[in-house]
Amino acid sequence: MNTEFKRRLFEMHKSSGPIPSPKRTSEWVEHLLGLLFPEMSEEDFPLYGDFDSAVHSNQIMLKELLYPVDSRIDEGIQKCCNSFYEALPKIYELLLLDVAAITKGDPAAISEAEVLRTYPGFFAIAIYRIAHVFFELRIPLLPRILTEYAHTNSGIDIHPGAQIGKRCCIDHGTGIVIGGTTIIGDDVKIYQGVTLGALSVKKELAQTKRHPTIENGVVIYSGATILGGDTIIGENSIIGGNVWITNSVPANSRIYYKGAVAQFQSTQTS
Repeated sequence: MNTEFKRRLFEMHKSSGPIPSPKRTSEWVEHLLGLLFPEMSEEDFPLYGDFDSAVHSNQIMLKELLYPVDSRIDEGIQKCCNSFYEALPKIYELLLLDVAAITKGDPAAISEAEVLRTYPGFFAIAIYRIAHVFFELRIPLLPRILTEYAHTNSGIDIHPGAQIGKRCCIDHGTGIVIGGTTIIGDDVKIYQGVTLGALSVKKELAQTKRHPTIENGVVIYSGATILGGDTIIGENSIIGGNVWITNSVPANSRIYYKGAVAQFQSTQTS
């Protein structure tokens, strides 16, 4: 490596802004999940004091993660940390509902403990729910570092800005992409390879709703692609595998793939 190139790299290092460490971020969130769920913990807590100390350590770890972006946090590190841990009971209750939905929705699931310990769908939705709180707190970088960690380890790509309702069931999950302005209602089930994406990737549309709305009770089977910010999948619809949808469909619809064209069938009653 020649001297000129090394100096160029050095100047880039000097001028670049600090970011939270992805490695320490992954350690923090794994530790947090272990505190929330014994099935995901690598520690034993014989006494309450041991557990309380671990919680305190987790809080310190989060503050350290946020130090690099302190100047870009409007409310300051301490207030943001307080806001996150105050939101944790709500996150926990949502995750309990997700675990139950996955266990109920997957015939192969033996127990909730199995889902907690081994299911990539739960791992991805758990980290998404944590990251979404930071996204709403307008913390820079950390939400995406979290969801990309989940993406790397599960194959499931959920933008932290997406809005996902209760009892989300991700079955298998590999290859799922959920865009940042997606809205997903309650009791939705999503299989592997599903894309909830945008019709356009123009940069000037970054602040607009580009991704679809999935209403309550929808099931989306593997390989389906649903695109567009104006696209709404009505409640209790079933979207079959490998279909391509860019227009809204009413409630109680059945969309399935036949040949090269997606076929539409509505079970609405007047």
